[in-house]
Amino acid sequence: MGSLGFWRLAQADPTWIAAVDPDGTEHTAGDLLARANRLVHGLRDLGLRPGDGICGLVPNGSDGLVLYLAALQAGWYYTPVNWHLTGPEIAYIVEDSEAKAYFVDERFAVEGARGRAGLGPERCFAFGEIDGFSPPPTGSAELPDDRTAGATMHYTSGTTGRPKGVRRGLSGLDPDDMAELMTSLLRLFGITPGQPNAHLVTAPAYHTAVTQFGGSALHMGHTLVLTDKWDAEETLRLCERYRVTNSHMVPTHFKRLLSLPEEVRGRYDLSSLRWMIHAAAPCPVPVKSAMLDWWGDVVYEYYAATEGGGTLATPEDWKKHPGTVGKAWPISELLIVDDAMEEVPRGTPGTIYMKMGAAAFEYKGDPEKTRANRLREFFTVGDIGYLDDDGFLFLCDRKADLIISGGANIYPAEIENELLVHPKVADVAVFGVPDDDWGEQIKAVVEPAEGVIPGPELAAELLDSLRGRLSTMKWPKTIDFIAEMPREPNGKLLKRKLRAPYWEGRASAI
Repeated sequence: MGSLGFWRLAQADPTWIAAVDPDGTEHTAGDLLARANRLVHGLRDLGLRPGDGICGLVPNGSDGLVLYLAALQAGWYYTPVNWHLTGPEIAYIVEDSEAKAYFVDERFAVEGARGRAGLGPERCFAFGEIDGFSPPPTGSAELPDDRTAGATMHYTSGTTGRPKGVRRGLSGLDPDDMAELMTSLLRLFGITPGQPNAHLVTAPAYHTAVTQFGGSALHMGHTLVLTDKWDAEETLRLCERYRVTNSHMVPTHFKRLLSLPEEVRGRYDLSSLRWMIHAAAPCPVPVKSAMLDWWGDVVYEYYAATEGGGTLATPEDWKKHPGTVGKAWPISELLIVDDAMEEVPRGTPGTIYMKMGAAAFEYKGDPEKTRANRLREFFTVGDIGYLDDDGFLFLCDRKADLIISGGANIYPAEIENELLVHPKVADVAVFGVPDDDWGEQIKAVVEPAEGVIPGPELAAELLDSLRGRLSTMKWPKTIDFIAEMPREPNGKLLKRKLRAPYWEGRASAI
């Protein structure tokens, strides 16, 4: 193997700035390396062995990076925990992951303490002061012996039931060799290693993609610029200040950036941007076009899942196939099937199945779910899409979000994309609500743009804007307004929270 991998790079040059905390504190690679080494020695003294797990309830910052870097060189599974969860929800993950050590930042002390799941004080560690928690264990700053690659085990934010840990077998490789393999994800986009490169972390690291892209950038020798809370203008300021070259974003970020006043958008030097990558939701064609016009040919897109596999669309690909999420990665394959599990012709929507090399995964403790989402060596997360004649994938929607009205299949994402481009709309969600005649009717919930008055007049204006652009059978029957859309910090819409009240008392909530 070559010369990539954080631990290798940090030993060769301990002085490069490896991370910048949200408060602006800079950390050298040598500092992070020493802290990760100390933690490995300290946890080994407590009896942790390869294959064991650790959990971290920590905000974006150097502490979380140290947990990640320690686990990945000691052969442990590292599970970053969503800090918006309640104590019992945290406890479920700590227990289910079989964590042998649990780390909590004092910012999350209350729910974190409730989530310790029966672990004693000798296994519960605080960054800061938390009653009943010990300081993180520490040992020598020297590189530990018997290093072996660990892995992250993220928990999926499943739409039904408890979240499940996506677990892969450990490779047994040298940690730096494994880290170098991880960087192949970023190299797919043409991203180059070394300085001067900076990766802007725009969402919490408990999301798989955030850890994958941020971690891979670190293993390529990039500086990680970490944010605590996403803000449109702050993003531009950080890009200019740290000469950011790459980042990972979602379409909601683009919409918010484009709504900044022209003079604000023009205030910042964004000439360093080279690979601004987005995913997680379909991006309306006009929004993506506007970002390419503003930032140039640096906006890349992909479609993937925690479980593995995926597609990639370069700026050139997207311009030739507007709306696509790309072609299968070289190490992945796509299969589109109907409800009978038969492959459908090109251009026909069906359930998207993906394959990712030999990197098999399991949902920890749930062989039934693991089997249910499989078709031979392919798996699905329940999305619907189609392939065009050139093999480019287009997303329609989540299967769970499909509206069936009067027997017709209606994809909410198509309606959302049309409404989202309206200047008076900040955010929108479309879903089915009960209708005694039609089975379901189309409901839109809109977050108005700043300063826009919600009400019947706005609803009528929004519906009228669809004329000639969307078949009237796809128009929302009613539009409700909301002050702020319920979204996870990574931009993922919590549609089930919006949908639930309309289905109360019904036997099925589609």
